[in-house]
This record gives sequence, structure tokens and C-alpha cells, in this order.
Amino acid sequence: MLDYIKGEIIELNPASVVLEAGGLGYFVSISLNTYSALTTSKNVKLYVYEAIREDAHQLFGFIDKKERNLFLLLISVSGVGANTARMVLSSLSAYELESIISTGNANALKTVKGIGGKTAERIIIDLKDKVKFSGNSVPSGEPLPLVGEAAGEAVSALVMLGFNQAASQKVVGKINKENPQFTVEEIIKNALKML
Repeated sequence: MLDYIKGEIIELNPASVVLEAGGLGYFVSISLNTYSALTTSKNVKLYVYEAIREDAHQLFGFIDKKERNLFLLLISVSGVGANTARMVLSSLSAYELESIISTGNANALKTVKGIGGKTAERIIIDLKDKVKFSGNSVPSGEPLPLVGEAAGEAVSALVMLGFNQAASQKVVGKINKENPQFTVEEIIKNALKML
């Protein structure tokens, strides 16, 4: 099993990155929080999880071991797959997720696209004893500066995450109009709550 990939960023999108390491290009699915951390780097080290299924081999990458550990805990919960776990980690920082689980705040988890009431309760019940929240952690990653194509990048990310393009454009347009100062990450986080 792969533990990490260290290499040069060839292509970076809000939902994926292509890393070149040892002459090979690795397509790695990432969370929005990892994307934020990668925007300022050219050479990076991503901790990975390799999902091997009958029909696909997929890599999921994380900026640090803490985010990967939360991902592994999430996919250990019945009914939570890799893409749903990535969606949770795109909507919430590791710090926020730990806080939500430790306080048993199912309503906050239900705001994540694809997480219903039963799944939120199951996540909290299954992970409450496994997640330790110290309360003094600092959320990682600085928000991205707003660029002229922030709305376009946000729509692209939402489409890559499996949302309808027309609906994504409508929601992102509304968010961008109301909050033109929002970063790409903030636009996507708000859009995930509205879609």
C-alpha cells in the first residue's frame, strides 16, 4: 500500500491533482481543504489512500496525516463511501469535523451534501470514541485569494464532485453576487450547503 507521494504538481483542480513522481503522473482525488493548501506549492508531499475496487483503482490525497486519518475513520462507517468522505472533508475542516463529532452535533453534519439524518447519527455514534478533540487545534490552510475566475473554478469543482452543471452555476452565481469577496473555497463550501 502507498503511504505518500512526493512530487511536482502538474495540474491542480479543486477536486483533483496530477502529481509527477519518478516519471509517472498520478491522478489523485483531493478535498477542498487539501486544494487550498496546495495552491501555494509546486512540489508537495501528499498522504494517500488507495481505493481498489473491481472496476477502478483510485487514489485519494491529503495534505496531512490528520485529514487522512479522519477520511479513514469516515469510510469505516457503514454507508459512507470514499466520495462521501471526501465531500465531508471538503465541506468541513478537520478541526470542525472533530468538534462536530465530539459534541454530537448531527445537525451540522446534515448540512453536508449526501449526509442524511441517519448517516449523521451513525457517524457520530461510530466515531465519537475514536476522534479526540483537543479544542486548541488551529484550522489548517489559508483561504485562497479571490481571482477573476473564482466562480468558474467553483463550478468546475462542483461538477467534478458530481453535481449538475446548471444547478452549480446558478448557486455559485448567487453566492458570488451576494459575496464577491469570497474565495474559491468559501464559494464551494457555501454551494455545497445549498445544492
